[in-house]
Amino acid sequence: MSMSNSLKKLSSCVLIDLDGTLINTDGVVSDILRKYLSKYGKQWDGREALKIVGKTPLEAATTIVEDYGLPCGVDEFNSEFYPLFSAQMDKIKSLPGANRLIRHLNGHGVPMALASNSSRANIESKISYHQGWKECFSVIVGSDEVSKGKPSPDIFLEAARKLNKDPGECLVIEDSVPGVLAAKAAGATVIAVPSLPKQTHLYTSADEVINSLLDLKPEKWGLPPFQDWIENTLPIDPWRIGGPVIKGFGRGSKVLGIPTANLSTKDYAEELVEHPPGVYFGWAGLATRGVFKMVMSIGWNPYFNNTEKTIEPWLLHDFTEDFYGEELRLIIVGYIRPEANFPSLESLVAKIHEDREVAEKALDLPSYAKFKDDPYLTK
Repeated sequence: MSMSNSLKKLSSCVLIDLDGTLINTDGVVSDILRKYLSKYGKQWDGREALKIVGKTPLEAATTIVEDYGLPCGVDEFNSEFYPLFSAQMDKIKSLPGANRLIRHLNGHGVPMALASNSSRANIESKISYHQGWKECFSVIVGSDEVSKGKPSPDIFLEAARKLNKDPGECLVIEDSVPGVLAAKAAGATVIAVPSLPKQTHLYTSADEVINSLLDLKPEKWGLPPFQDWIENTLPIDPWRIGGPVIKGFGRGSKVLGIPTANLSTKDYAEELVEHPPGVYFGWAGLATRGVFKMVMSIGWNPYFNNTEKTIEPWLLHDFTEDFYGEELRLIIVGYIRPEANFPSLESLVAKIHEDREVAEKALDLPSYAKFKDDPYLTK
């Protein structure tokens, strides 16, 4: 064990937040609020998202009513909002890496607790749509079962007590600032997985900040490591997107020397929300040209500080002409690394070429190569 690892507290159990950490509650909440606020002539633009993430339902409702100047009380808002929310619970998807993490820890006999600012009943309703989850958690604690919700440590202290563990033995996984503060106040080790983009700077009290659950390394905290990485890549459930090739920022070929084939994101807003920023790979099909290996980035490209999340595939083939307007089909089959910033353009370009080498090698493996014949790529 390295010196840095030997100084870390080793964990014997895991306490996990639910909303924004394991499931994408924020997406459903935003859709409901967008429609709900429109009847008052208000527009939900996400500007209050940072204020309500990780808060108790009452605190979140109070923030929305006050900040939007709604002509209703908090109780009236909740009485109208929660039936709408309950009707949409079955549409709340698990976040990438959530099922993998739960199965992994449960399979290795690691005690787990769900510790959420939602009510106990609300928690159980949400997880009922995710097969096998409830059975994996030895303990569930909601904010209505303790004196104070997060950022008070009460929820995590109660979860540790019910697991018969000292809080110092617990590893907490959280997406919100209130949750991180609560975990640290409880004396636990905490990994932050921010659910809102470009907010990493707010999580300085966390022991580690990661891009997504796909990047979690349990062995850093004394827990069993994942064994599913292959040749520096992580297999993922394949997903498919397609559309005409459009002009991007114009820097792929000119600045980076890497010609990307950009797709419009307007038809893939849901996919962009679901998949964390990072470098992925798979196969690309052009109807009149064939099927090619592909590596791509999803995200904001921190080096260039994009204001929009983009999809930028690089087809690993030397084309002699542009193909703007042609139909491009992608099947994404694996993950390489999280999005990162770089100190120089040269270091960014070097990393992109390293990603290419990883993708090209991995796509020759049978588990990835089989997707080259997926009919979606050529139809």
